[in-house]
Amino acid sequence: MRKEVWFGLSIMAMVVVGLFVLMPAPADITNGHLGLLMLALIVIAIMLGFPTAFTLMGMGVLFAWFAYRSVNPDLAVQQTLDLMVQRAYAVMSNDVLISVPLFVFMGYLVERANLIDKLFKSLHLAMARIPGSLAVATIVTCAIFATATGIVGAVVTLMGLLAMPAMLKAGYNVKLAAGSITAGGCLGILIPPSVLLIVYGATAGVSVVKLYAGAFFPGIMLALLYVAYVILIAKIKPSWAPPLAPEDRKVPLPPYAQALAKTGDSHAIGGLLGAIKGKRSADVPVRTLVSQLFIALLPALAFALAMGLSYQAVTKAPPQEAAGLTEMGIGFDSSASSTDYGGLAEPPSASGDGGLAEPPPDAKEPPKAAAAPSAAQPVAKAPAASAERINAPPGFWITFAIGLAALAVFYVILSFARLEIFKMLLGSFFPLAFLIIAVLGAIVFGLATPTEAAAMGSLGGLLLAAAYRRLNFPMLKESLFLTAKTAAMVCWLFVGSSIFSAAFALLGGQEIINSWVLSMELTPLQFMILAQVIIFLLGWPLEWTEIIVIFMPIFIPLLAHFNVDPLFFGLLVALNLQTAFLSPPVAMAAFYLKGVSPPHVTLNQIFMGMLPFMAIQIIALILLYLFPAIGLWLPSILYK
Repeated sequence: MRKEVWFGLSIMAMVVVGLFVLMPAPADITNGHLGLLMLALIVIAIMLGFPTAFTLMGMGVLFAWFAYRSVNPDLAVQQTLDLMVQRAYAVMSNDVLISVPLFVFMGYLVERANLIDKLFKSLHLAMARIPGSLAVATIVTCAIFATATGIVGAVVTLMGLLAMPAMLKAGYNVKLAAGSITAGGCLGILIPPSVLLIVYGATAGVSVVKLYAGAFFPGIMLALLYVAYVILIAKIKPSWAPPLAPEDRKVPLPPYAQALAKTGDSHAIGGLLGAIKGKRSADVPVRTLVSQLFIALLPALAFALAMGLSYQAVTKAPPQEAAGLTEMGIGFDSSASSTDYGGLAEPPSASGDGGLAEPPPDAKEPPKAAAAPSAAQPVAKAPAASAERINAPPGFWITFAIGLAALAVFYVILSFARLEIFKMLLGSFFPLAFLIIAVLGAIVFGLATPTEAAAMGSLGGLLLAAAYRRLNFPMLKESLFLTAKTAAMVCWLFVGSSIFSAAFALLGGQEIINSWVLSMELTPLQFMILAQVIIFLLGWPLEWTEIIVIFMPIFIPLLAHFNVDPLFFGLLVALNLQTAFLSPPVAMAAFYLKGVSPPHVTLNQIFMGMLPFMAIQIIALILLYLFPAIGLWLPSILYK
């Protein structure tokens, strides 16, 4: 029997033994203990391979019937059926979940647009001089592509087909190659737009928009830690990640570049400008020269446009409130008469019937203060919008200086070969980056809800697939089928978890767990450590979906007692659940990679390659806890 099977059976045996040890005698069993029994049985059933959603529903319905039967046996069946309908309807009416199929559809479209092949080739050529360049390019490609798709299996499978043979051919260590692919492919469950964050937000009642803003920098931090580890390993053990051979770094030059290079000027900008002026010995059309010069100047034009728009935004004078004007209704005393304020009111009727009547002869003229203001007493007017602008903050000038320096370095080293690499990135990286920035920017800056941004992303995925001539009916049909399959799985999981959580609460299991945790008199730090350790251990036998829908409803009610922000807790959980795809025996990323790897790559080698990246995830988790601003700074700035 395989080691993985023994490992799984041993975990189930531990659960069963612990259940018998902790459960009281049959005569002393209460409904709360039945709730704990249900929780243990659901873990065992999932590990045995039963479908998660329907197992949750079945267990929930059965134990809900037990809970209602203990109160009123005659109404138990009716109340259980009512509970099923109410919970299913609550999931159906949850607007947040509409974004799940749209984001998944966008991911499948981008996956089938054949961008990942061009993206990986262009990135590994652009990073050829970095130690461990193939592994670094693999992680960066996975991070970008996982951000666009969010589908771990698709990213790991495609990168296993592209990067694994390239790294093995270059002499990379199997463990390092496998770890880079699996860890990079799992970044999609953390970096937004992430389905995990949507599921957590819907479960915990936290704004998905704030979760997306908060998860942005932790995701980048984790990817940078992966890259730093690969570079460090390449420096310490060069045999694990040998540098690329010179022939693998060569970029084929087009005919115009070869002709211009023969003139002796290998610098792209200088060669193109010199050729346009007439100092060329080759017959290159001016139209070609101008078009290539425009492509070379695109970074400078984009930088100027971005800085110009940013300057306009940061130096815009804040709107000033009108002086002397009071907001309608403020300071008004309803008990006072209208004449006291010089306002308009219907004069009192002499007959008292509320109709119109002539004022009495001795009626006095209204006070002059209530009359229209004269020229000597002009009405205070709101000052016109100031044409002057405020000074730009230091952060803008620091960003401008850094960007200008980077732009200068780029143009100093821009040869014809690097220009070709830039054109490859322009055709693979920038369209994908523009789609990601447009979707995330619309969500984070409040321009659109997650559902609206997901619809926009799906349209962008269709346009990308059409632009790369990959959009056809079979591809669209397959994408729609996979989207419906994934969305149905997520929705059934929500229905099952909702019924399960209701049954668990009806039996009193939540109260027992709350009482047990509170009786330990933990500090907030100790509670956070305990919660994250439990989630980390649950990641070994269970996937992130089961952990979110089953165990988050148990942790969420305890957060208020320990004064823990549910947003911050969700970011820690999302970072921690990276281990769910990397920890055996249910490390799905390992099985995805094994399915497309050469026969000599064993599952144990893949598992061993993932362990250092799991350690990096724990380090990232500690850094996020020690420096909460990594995740909370952006939401606090955007949503004050």
